[in-house]
Amino acid sequence: MEIRHADFSSGRVSSLIVSVSLPLILAELVNLLYSMVDRIYIGHIPEVGSTALTGLGLCFPIISLISAFARLFGFNGGAPLCSIALGRKDMAEAEKVLGSSFLMAVLTGAVTMVLTIVFMNPVLHAFGASENTYPYARDYLAIYALGSIPVLITLSMNAFINGQGYAKVGMTTVIVGAVLNILLDPLFIFVFSLGVKGAAIATVISQCASAVLVLTFLTGKSTEIRLKISCMKLEPARCMRIIALGTSGFVMGATNSIVQIVCNKMAFIWGGDLYVGVMTILNSVRDIFSTPVNGIGNGASPVMSFNYGAKDGGRTRRASDFTLVFGVVVSLLIWLVVQFFPYQLAHLFTQDDAMLQASARALRIYFFGFVFMAFQIAGQQTFVALGKARPAIFFSIFRKVIIVVPLTLLLPSFFGIDGVMLAEPISNIVGGLAAYLTMRHIVMPELRSMDR
Repeated sequence: MEIRHADFSSGRVSSLIVSVSLPLILAELVNLLYSMVDRIYIGHIPEVGSTALTGLGLCFPIISLISAFARLFGFNGGAPLCSIALGRKDMAEAEKVLGSSFLMAVLTGAVTMVLTIVFMNPVLHAFGASENTYPYARDYLAIYALGSIPVLITLSMNAFINGQGYAKVGMTTVIVGAVLNILLDPLFIFVFSLGVKGAAIATVISQCASAVLVLTFLTGKSTEIRLKISCMKLEPARCMRIIALGTSGFVMGATNSIVQIVCNKMAFIWGGDLYVGVMTILNSVRDIFSTPVNGIGNGASPVMSFNYGAKDGGRTRRASDFTLVFGVVVSLLIWLVVQFFPYQLAHLFTQDDAMLQASARALRIYFFGFVFMAFQIAGQQTFVALGKARPAIFFSIFRKVIIVVPLTLLLPSFFGIDGVMLAEPISNIVGGLAAYLTMRHIVMPELRSMDR
C-alpha cells in the first residue's frame, strides 16, 4: 500500500477533514466491532442470551474507563501536541511526545489489568450485578482485563498515525483486528462452547494483532516520526502537558463510565435485570451512532492543530466551523434512523420480546436531542486541538457529571424508568450549547487576530 502524508497547510479545509475523517470513522466503527460482535453473538446464545447480554453490560463502565486512558495519552493528549509540533517543524519534540505517550499507555495498561482482576468481584456487585448476571460479567471481564496493554497501545498509538495524515494505515490496523475478531467469535463461543469466555478470548487475541501492526508501522521507515526507545522518557514537564491536554478526553470517557454505573444501578432499582439489559442495548446503539460524530471531530483535530501551530487562524476557523456543520447533518440523519427503526436496532442484540419492546421505547427517548452532540463535539475538539486544556476539561465534566448524573438520580422519581433515559437528551442540549458558545467566545477572537 502506498503511504502518503496529508499536507494540512494547503487545499480545501473541508476536503482535508473529510479525507481524514472518513477512514477514521470507518476505523472506529470497525473497532467497535470488537465489542459489538461480542454483544450480538452473546445476546443470541440459546436460552441464556438475554441474561448473558445483561452481564456483559455490567462490564461496560470498566471497558469505557480503559478506553478513556487511550484518549488521555492519544487522541486528546499526545496526538494534538504532536500535530502542533509538526506544524512548527519541530520533529524532535514530536518524537519525544510520541515516546512519552507510548510509555505512559503501557504502564497504565499494566496497572489497570492488575486492579481490574483484584477488585472485580466487589466492583461488579456495586455496579448492579445480581446472582444471575454476575457469573457472565466475571467470565468476560477476567479475560478482557488481560488485554489491557494491547488495547491501550492500539487505541492510543493509532491517534499518532492518524495525526500525521496516515488515516488509511490507522484504518487498516483496526480492520485487521476486527475481522479477526468476527472470525474467532463464533469459533470460540459456539464451536468450542466457551460462551462469554470465548468472546473475551477472541477479543484479546484480535487486539494483540492490531497492536503488533500499529507498532510495526510506528517503528518502521514509512512514518514521518518514529517510535524510539531513546524517546521513551517520563520527563515531568512533557508528561504534564500531555496529561493536562488529554484530561478532557479522559474525563469524557471516565464520566461515561460513571454515567453507565449510575444508569445501570437506577435501571436495576426501577426495572430489574430487564432494564439493565435495555441499558446495554442503548449503550451499544449509542456507541455505533456516536462514532461518526466523534470521528468528524477527531478528523478535524489534526487539521486544526497543525494550522494553529503554523499561525494560520483562517484555516483553523474554517476547520472548526466545518466540524459543526458536518456534525449537525450527520446527527440529524442518525436521529431519523433511530426514530423510524428502533425495533430493528434492538433486534440486533436480542430476540426477547419484553426486552425488544422496552428497548424500542427507550431508544426514542434516549436519542431525542441527539443533534446537539454535534455542538458538544465541535466545541470540545476545538479546545483540545488548540491545546486549551482547562475549558475542555470543564465541559467534559459539566455535561456528564453536573447534568447527567444528578438528573439520572432525580428524574425517575417523577417519570419512573423513563426518567433514566431522559437525562441524556437534556444533557446533550444544555451541555452541547454551553460548550460550543463558550468556545466561540474564547477561541475565535484569538484566531482572527492571527490574520492581522
